[in-house]
Amino acid sequence: MRGAGEHKLLGEMLIEKGLIKREQLEQGLATQKQTTERIGRVLVDLGFVDEKSMYEVLAEQQGVRFLDLSRFSIDRSVASFVPREMAERYEALPIARGDGTVRVAMSEPGNVMALDDLKMRLQVPVEPVLASEMGIQRAIEQVYGSRAAEPLAGPGESVADLARQVGESGVLGLREGIDEEGDATQDGIVTLTEEAPIIKIAKVLIQRAIQERASDIHVEPERRHVRIRYRIDGVLYEVMKVPRYVHAPLISRIKIMSELDIAEKRVPQDGRIHIRHEGKDYDLRVSVIPTTLGEKAVARILDKESILLGLDNLGLMPDAQAEVETLIIQPNGMLLSTGPTGSGKTTTQYSILNKIATIEKNVITIEDPVEYQLPGISQVHVNRKAGLTFALAIKHFLRQDPDIMMVGEIRDMETAEIAIQAALTGHLVLSTLHTNDAPSTVTRLVDMGVEPFLISATVIGALSQRLARRICRNCQEEYQPPKDALLGFGFDPDKIENDGRKFYHGAGCEQCRHTGYRGRTGLFELLNVNDEIRELVARRATAGEVKEAAVAHGMLTLQADGWRKVLAGITDVEELTRVVFTAGG
Repeated sequence: MRGAGEHKLLGEMLIEKGLIKREQLEQGLATQKQTTERIGRVLVDLGFVDEKSMYEVLAEQQGVRFLDLSRFSIDRSVASFVPREMAERYEALPIARGDGTVRVAMSEPGNVMALDDLKMRLQVPVEPVLASEMGIQRAIEQVYGSRAAEPLAGPGESVADLARQVGESGVLGLREGIDEEGDATQDGIVTLTEEAPIIKIAKVLIQRAIQERASDIHVEPERRHVRIRYRIDGVLYEVMKVPRYVHAPLISRIKIMSELDIAEKRVPQDGRIHIRHEGKDYDLRVSVIPTTLGEKAVARILDKESILLGLDNLGLMPDAQAEVETLIIQPNGMLLSTGPTGSGKTTTQYSILNKIATIEKNVITIEDPVEYQLPGISQVHVNRKAGLTFALAIKHFLRQDPDIMMVGEIRDMETAEIAIQAALTGHLVLSTLHTNDAPSTVTRLVDMGVEPFLISATVIGALSQRLARRICRNCQEEYQPPKDALLGFGFDPDKIENDGRKFYHGAGCEQCRHTGYRGRTGLFELLNVNDEIRELVARRATAGEVKEAAVAHGMLTLQADGWRKVLAGITDVEELTRVVFTAGG
């Protein structure tokens, strides 16, 4: 039986219970007009109320109980009475037997059509309880199995709603302008990109990616569908698939937002989208390339606040951080960050700049592209078409009376030599190189053609790094790592067990999307160039010899630094294996 509050609006009930303020409800209602979300979800997304409290009040409003499925053991024998297609269509799943009834978790307990169909299917009275859409989707995956290798429930909630609407022929008028292959015709693209569903899908894809802490959004054409993936903590997850005929208008919508040419499909294009979400500014760096199945779009999400973490939050151990801070206060010399693409080099460089860029210092950067605007720093964007290269920019920098220079990347001998000349003439130069470890930095410069004596005279340090996923603090638990993983690091599993060392991993929970990881930390290898290493570099020693000397003087390798973080419970053995061994460290 419905409770007395069934006629009250959810927002008013939240205000009565002191969970939100009137101004917050008004802001939520204004935001709701721009989305397809229900007001409860909007208020949660805006951070005005926590999800559990919202659902408890929503359940009271609807006269049912709220059930947190992550804390409930589902009776699979009961759930299996309903086919997956029905469970997904109604977002409803039988979860337990009652006294002559079946309890069904539903995202909309008031859906009369769904209740009637479920009663007919189950042939017993149904007791509906309220559960979150995310909880039901996760439960469906558990009962029927995953559709994708690495499912990601949550980000696609509202996007999935839109996709279902788009998939219903004729409902949203998206079938017009579609050819027999399911692709949009050229004449139909402009019209389709202005249709509300496409605008909403593009907007919600971006909003959800930000909320899920994704660094990249991938929109990839397939023969029958368009696959959407998010990269979260360095790993790609499939969020959803939309019908093939959504591809052309969705790509065109992204191009319009990026100020690209929607008619040009033969060559790659790069653009930028600036958005404001929940009071914060974000830039999306968009790349669109032609593939055999159509254009693929990837958007890198740039968050200024996340890039300015500060040296204290990069993951440097106290001793390594102290060494870095000693190096960056040197009046001249070159400090290089190394590692593969996506290893956090830019974040490290910006954090160093933010630390040393004071009012007394003239700091200039040359980047390709300038990803984040830093206050008090002159930043220059490489423009090869106009002839502005790294090398040319550095030459002109020296006439700007700089104290500190950051060169986005040393790619060739000319850039390397001019950067070294800048370091020789009394400037602190920061830059990046693509090498697998810190000792290889000096040999890489030699391979470029730079004279060894110039390297030994200017390079003061090299910081190699990787990014490893952090263990989720909410579901962290003690465990015993696989013995073969320990053997891979050169440790005797039996001896470690006898030493009483403890290891941790994430068991998986709603907060980490059942991955066991949330957030990332850096693994670092700092080569501090001392007199012995300078001598080795000057006589063209190999990277192996440089590494041996550096380790003898206390340098911790990437593996050793990672092992310290494993023992500290920051990451786990499996993640260290994935990051260090596959990255070539």
